[in-house]
Amino acid sequence: MVAQKITIEPVTRIEGHAKITVRMNDLGKVDHAYLHVNEFRGFEKFCEGRQVFEMPNITPRICGICPVSHHLASAKAGDAVYGVTPPRPAVLLRDLMHMGQIIQSHGMHFFELAGPDLLLGFDADPAIRNVVGLIQANAGLTVKAVNLRKFGQEIIHTLGGSRIHPTFALPGGVNKALLASERESILAGMDEAMATARLGVQIMKDWASRNMEDINKFAVFKTGYFGLVTPENGLELSNGNIRLVGSDGQHLENFPASNYLDIIAEHVEPWTYLKFPYYKKMGYPNGVYRVGPLGRLNAIDKIDTPIAAEEFKFWKSINNGKPVENTLYYHLARMIEAVFAIERVGILLQDPDILSNDVLNTKHDFKGEGVGVIEAPRGTLLHHYFARENGTIERVNLIVSTGHNNWAMCEAVDSVAKTYITGPDVKEGILNRVEAAVRAHDPCLSCSTHAIGQMPIVLDVIDPEGNLIKTLSRGL
Repeated sequence: MVAQKITIEPVTRIEGHAKITVRMNDLGKVDHAYLHVNEFRGFEKFCEGRQVFEMPNITPRICGICPVSHHLASAKAGDAVYGVTPPRPAVLLRDLMHMGQIIQSHGMHFFELAGPDLLLGFDADPAIRNVVGLIQANAGLTVKAVNLRKFGQEIIHTLGGSRIHPTFALPGGVNKALLASERESILAGMDEAMATARLGVQIMKDWASRNMEDINKFAVFKTGYFGLVTPENGLELSNGNIRLVGSDGQHLENFPASNYLDIIAEHVEPWTYLKFPYYKKMGYPNGVYRVGPLGRLNAIDKIDTPIAAEEFKFWKSINNGKPVENTLYYHLARMIEAVFAIERVGILLQDPDILSNDVLNTKHDFKGEGVGVIEAPRGTLLHHYFARENGTIERVNLIVSTGHNNWAMCEAVDSVAKTYITGPDVKEGILNRVEAAVRAHDPCLSCSTHAIGQMPIVLDVIDPEGNLIKTLSRGL
C-alpha cells in the first residue's frame, strides 16, 4: 500500500490561516498529523515606538473577531504602566462591554461555526454544511442565534460607538458614561438572549447524549487547566488572579498576571509560527494546559450566578467531579459561559454605580511596565508593555488565548486523525472531523500569530520518501 500525505487547506469555519498535514505509513495508518499555523504579521514588533495611550486603539486591529478583548486587555496594561486605578464605575462598564463580547462571540461560534457540524452532521454535504444550510434546516433557530449575537454586539456598540473596533477604554478608565435609557434598552433584550443561550446549552446536551461514542473518542486527553478566578475560585472573566490546576484538578498555582513570566514559558517548533506555552515547573510537554471555556470550567470550583451555577453542577457530573477531558465538550462549556455572561449583564446593570459619571482617573504614577489580563472568549489574554518615561513603547509581549491552546489543538488534530482515518481512502466527512478538532477550540489564529489574511486548510499525503502523492484542499 502506498503511503500518503494528506493536506487540509484551509481549515474552515475558524478565524485565521491554518493547514493540517496527515502523514500516513505504507499500512494506511496515520503516523502523525500536524496543525500548521502558517501566517505571520508581527504585531508585537510594529507596536514599538507607539505611545501607551494609543495601544487600546491599535491592538484591536489584530483581529476583527475579538477586538474588544484586545481593547480591554490593552487598557488594563496601560493602567499598570501609568500606575493609575480606574474608578469603580469604569471597571463596571469595562466588564459590561466584555460580557457583550463573550455573548456575541460564544453565540456566533456555537451556532454559526460549530452549529453546522452539530445540527447538520459532520458528514453533511459541504455545500449545505454552513449558515445557509442552517437557515434551510431551521430558520427559527437561526434567527434566534443571530439575535443572540446582536444582543452582545449592541452592548459593545452602545458603550464604544462601534460593534467591531470600539473606542471606549483608555488608561485610567473609559471615555463615556452609560445613560439610563441605554441601560433600559439593554435590559429589554435580556430575556430573549437568555432563552437562546439556554436553548444552546440544551442542544449541546441533547447532541452529546445521542453521540456519546464520538464524545468519548474525539480528542480526549489530559492537560492542565488555566484561567482567571474570583478569590473563592469562582468563574471570573474580567479581573482577578490566574489559577492553574493539574490534569487531576488539583491546585497548582494562583498568581497575579504580572507574575506570568515566573510561571509559564514558551516552546518553539519549526513547523508552525505559533508558540507552545507551558508551566515551567513541569517542563514541556508535561506542563501544557488548556484555556478557554473548557479550561476555565475545569479550573474553577463554582459559578456565582444562579442559572449558570445549575449548569455547572451538570458539568461537574460529566466526569464525576474530575476535569472534563473531552474536547467536544468545549461547546457545552461555551454556552454555559454565555448564560453566565448574560446573568452578569443583569447584575452589572442593576449596580447603582453603573450610571455614574465618575469614569476616568487622570492621576498617574508612572511605572514604565505593565501587564493587562482578561479572559477573552477563547481564553486567557495577556498584554505586557514596557515604556520609556515619555510613554513611548519599547517592547511588547502578547500571549494570546489560542497560543495557550496550541499544544492541545495539535494533540487534538493528531488524535482525531489517528482515530477516524483508517485507510488511504479518506472521505470528506472524516477530514471535516479533523478540522473540527481545531474548530472546537474556537481558535483565533490572526490573534495568536498577530497575522493578516484569509484563512485556509490543506491536507497533503506523502510517501515514506517524502514525495507528495496527493493534495486535498478547500477554499482556495
